[in-house]
Amino acid sequence: MNVQNIKQRFEIIGNSTGLNRAIEVAVQVAPTDLSVLISGESGTGKEIFPQIIHQFSSRKHGKYIAVNCGAIPEGTIDSELFGHEKGSFTGALADRKGYFQEADKGTIFLDEIGELPLTTQVRLLRVLETGEFIKVGSSKVIKTDVRVVAASNVDIPEAIETGKFREDLFYRLNTVPIHILPLRERTGDIHLLFRKFARDFAEKYRMPSVRLDEQAQTSLMNYRWPGNVRQLKNITEQISIIEKDRNVTADILQNYLPVNVSKNLPAIFAKSGDDGSFSTEREILYKVLFDMKRDMTDLKKLVLDIMDNKSDSVSGEHAHIIRNLYNEEDGSFVPEENSAQKNIHIEPIHKNNIQDTEEFVEESLSLEAKEIELIKKALDKHNGKRKYAAQELGISERTLYRKIKEYEIKG
Repeated sequence: MNVQNIKQRFEIIGNSTGLNRAIEVAVQVAPTDLSVLISGESGTGKEIFPQIIHQFSSRKHGKYIAVNCGAIPEGTIDSELFGHEKGSFTGALADRKGYFQEADKGTIFLDEIGELPLTTQVRLLRVLETGEFIKVGSSKVIKTDVRVVAASNVDIPEAIETGKFREDLFYRLNTVPIHILPLRERTGDIHLLFRKFARDFAEKYRMPSVRLDEQAQTSLMNYRWPGNVRQLKNITEQISIIEKDRNVTADILQNYLPVNVSKNLPAIFAKSGDDGSFSTEREILYKVLFDMKRDMTDLKKLVLDIMDNKSDSVSGEHAHIIRNLYNEEDGSFVPEENSAQKNIHIEPIHKNNIQDTEEFVEESLSLEAKEIELIKKALDKHNGKRKYAAQELGISERTLYRKIKEYEIKG
């Protein structure tokens, strides 16, 4: 079966080289039992490729089970994957089979594999290497024959560096890698997807399909789509339902496109270099305030250096003007009598006031200390579990780790 037939069977829209290559690799690896790791941003459609692999494998008549590892609480993930014995923990009222036992002779798709706790990663590695696992609360070894396909939208090598993911598990899963391109790198597919979704929603809601004029098509392709195909589908549905005019212009389309955050804004970007991701509003505010604090401190130091004839960063003429405006008797800045600006009132600025200002700025803008305190409290509250501490703080787990490393927070 060629690539075009596979697209029709699985309703895949697009003609980009990267998409076609990903489909070809999935079909080629399907007849084997090799583990596959699918990488790509959230919303790119990674969940389609494990289905392709399963349907073109010798296991196609076996079970196909998809598990979202990020949606299962850490305390129950082992029980969900490997099962448990009656009485092994509170609430275990009966024996339960896990997904690996249920999927015997079939395929199991582990989505968001990067969210697995380290202890569960050890169990998973044993299954991949020996085909054996032990239920929670049991000592009996159980054999299983399962094909594992995993997916992640986080940078696994980076997670390895930060100690969140086992390197040996990564190499075991990454036997055959498949990367799904973000939508912004498939610009030729964007309008094709929009038309497909528009037709689907027109049929679903029994109304004419919406169409984009030429300028709207250009706007659609120039947008960065941080949410990828999922975001495009949601926006197409909104337009299909809300707009009475079935001919959509660029001005109408802009009402549905969230503003992209520019890289020039004072935001703290993740080190991954992902242009589509940006930090929370809280982080942006922190960054702005930190910059303000630094600028005020530098300004105060510059003024005092000029007073003490220590500054090399200001030209002699400008330093002379500042000194002439400085009143040695009361420590204030006043205009010269013959100055063209003699009628402009300048509030006295005392050296002591400058020091007071610094103390006020230090006190009011000491967000680093407050942020460190909040992070420590959140970590203590959740016994050092960064996932729940990050949820408590309202930031991503990756951002929390970066701040722990930046502030050298122990524990």
